[in-house]
Amino acid sequence: MQTSKKLSKENILLVGFPSNGLVGTFTISYLVHYLGMKQIGEIEHPDLPPTLFVEDGEILPPIRIYKKNNIFVIMSDLPFDPFVAYDFAQSILEYCKKNKIKKIIIVSGMESVNRDPKSPKIYGLVTHQSLEKVLYNHGISKFLSGSIFGTDASMITAFRKSKIPALILYAECHPFFPDPEASIVAITTTAKILDVKVDTTDIKKKIEWLRIQHRNLMEETIRSLQLQQQEKKSGKAPQIYR
Repeated sequence: MQTSKKLSKENILLVGFPSNGLVGTFTISYLVHYLGMKQIGEIEHPDLPPTLFVEDGEILPPIRIYKKNNIFVIMSDLPFDPFVAYDFAQSILEYCKKNKIKKIIIVSGMESVNRDPKSPKIYGLVTHQSLEKVLYNHGISKFLSGSIFGTDASMITAFRKSKIPALILYAECHPFFPDPEASIVAITTTAKILDVKVDTTDIKKKIEWLRIQHRNLMEETIRSLQLQQQEKKSGKAPQIYR
């Protein structure tokens, strides 16, 4: 992994969890494996269903912490509701304080009716003005208007109130199917921000296989997103960030 001298002095946290198109899950999981990051911990929550994952014969918890050099990762393979998400965000902030992390990057998917499936766009949203220059320097369009609800809203609300700035990357994606094309855009954009080199050729060769492989997780995520939509309509959702 190659990083610039400037970035090597600054601890950065990447966060990913199942959402639209599984963009966050695809992106963060790819970076963890491609960069050879090592698992250094996990996060537990009493309201999460008892779930474990097995990969290459290894038992994995649903929410894991990884690290390599100055880059930290917290990723979840389990979709969760907005109220657990707020607690999750608070745990992330505590972790950031203990590890002197200077900024947070969240990767997620954004449903878009007019998206080009062959060339999805990516948008950025920042909780602090100090990260505006990151959008400008990397040619990332700013998320100018719209509503955010559910898990994303809970986490962004928590980060807005903290002193640690957060950048949220939203890639246009299909909301009901795993979207590797959108994830490729998110991967390359995140890599540019981190100043690391990545190769997404392998993903491009396995796009259809990835869609099938992650179908079950997408179904679970859809159920979670639908529940969040219902809570939004009933007035139970967290405050929307506009």
